[in-house]
This record gives sequence, C-alpha cells and structure tokens, in this order.
Amino acid sequence: MKEREKAADTYSSNPRTSDWPLMHSPIPTVIMVLGYLYVILFLGPRMMENRKPFKLREVLIVYNGAQVLYSLFMLYEHLMSGWFWDYSYKCQPVDYSNNSKALRMANLCWWYYISKLSEFADTLFFVLRKKDSQVSFLHLYHHSLTPLETWCLVKFLAGGHGTFSNLINNIVHVIMYFYYMVAAMGPQYQKYLWWKKHLTTLQLVQFTLVFVHSAQLLWVDCGYPKIIGMFLLLHSTIFFGLFSHFYYRTYQKNNAKSKAVKTE
Repeated sequence: MKEREKAADTYSSNPRTSDWPLMHSPIPTVIMVLGYLYVILFLGPRMMENRKPFKLREVLIVYNGAQVLYSLFMLYEHLMSGWFWDYSYKCQPVDYSNNSKALRMANLCWWYYISKLSEFADTLFFVLRKKDSQVSFLHLYHHSLTPLETWCLVKFLAGGHGTFSNLINNIVHVIMYFYYMVAAMGPQYQKYLWWKKHLTTLQLVQFTLVFVHSAQLLWVDCGYPKIIGMFLLLHSTIFFGLFSHFYYRTYQKNNAKSKAVKTE
C-alpha cells in the first residue's frame, strides 16, 4: 500500500528525468510542434509553389534506413529493459528507483521521445517533393500529437505498462521504414512492395493490441495510473478509426472503382 502511495506521489514529478534535455518544461516541445505545423501547412507550400519538386532519392534512402536502425535499437532496448524479462503483460507499475534496469527504461523513453521529433522529417519530405496528398489529417494528427504524448511519458512515467505501445510501435516502424527505404530506391524495386496493403493491416493490429493491453488496467490494479490506461484506450480507438478509414478509402473503395471500370 505504501509503495502505491509513493508511486502516486511520484506521478506529479519524476526527479530522474527533470534535468534531461527538453524535459524542464513542455514549452520547447509545444513550440516545435507549432513550428512543424506552420512549416508544413504554410511556409513550405508557399516556398514550393513555383518550384519543381525535389527528388531526394539518396536522402530518403539514408533517412529511412537510419529510422529502421533507430527503431531496431529501441525495440532491443524495450525488450532488454523489461518486456523480455520481468515486465508483466497484465499490469506493470513504473519503477521509479535508480537501479540500472529502471534507469535504462527511463533513458529509452527519452530516446523514444526524440524519435518522434525526428519523424517531423517525414512530412517535410512530402512537402519538398510536392506529395500534398500524403499530408493528410491522419498524418498531421499523428505527428503533432506523439511528441506531446511522449514528452509526458518521460516527464511523469518513463516506464511501466504504457511502454508496451512503444514496443509494438517500434516493431511496426522497423517494417514501415524498411518499406519506405525500398520504395525510395526506384521503380525497379516496386515489384518487391506488393505487401503495402498489409502494412496498413499491421498498423490496425498494432492499435488493437494496445487497446486490449490497456483495457486490463480497468480491472487490474498494480499501481499504474488508470487514467493513463483510459487515455491509451481513447488514443488507440481514435487511431484505429482513422487508419480504418484510410484503409477503406485507399484499398477497398479504389478496388471497387477499378472493378466498376473493368465491367463497363
């Protein structure tokens, strides 16, 4: 009981991470998100209006390859910091101690937060290449929200039950950025990318797993804040809905149109 009360008191602050870069205040992260939106929605399109799209082939190959390696590193660290060893998949409290494994997980959460800032480049490349159709509401919502979410993770929690969603996200990102890397290599590699549709299916599976895993917090109490579990339920539900709409619009609806054209 005392341990749970101590953990609850710690949710208001996390002294282990408060002095880390960008952790003192949410203001720098909020400014970066607002700056990102300004560049993507206003400055970037205005600068590219009368210019030819950049090709960026080599840049995209290097960037996406680096994201694959980054995601692999974080996946390994998530496993070694707890999920492969002693973390409970039913309910896992945050370890606020200074032991090596707890600090390793906290450090990983910070790097995960940094990875979400690095992903701003995804959208910037769309703008520079004039791929305006790719800058959807889903894309902007995702890239604007995740830096704020992960800042809160590092600032207040930095471990425990909620990092399961990060683990699954790393798996998805290894596959996703590998797909983008191969796609950037040129048309001759398109024949190897027949599984694009299944990538969206994998993302839907990701949000389903996070939903089921987070729902356990509603009836299991291990000291992890239930409000975070409810937020993760809402978060995964919204993303499942958005990705389902994307899947329907991109694949099922377009397939129906193609069949209709063939029968005419």
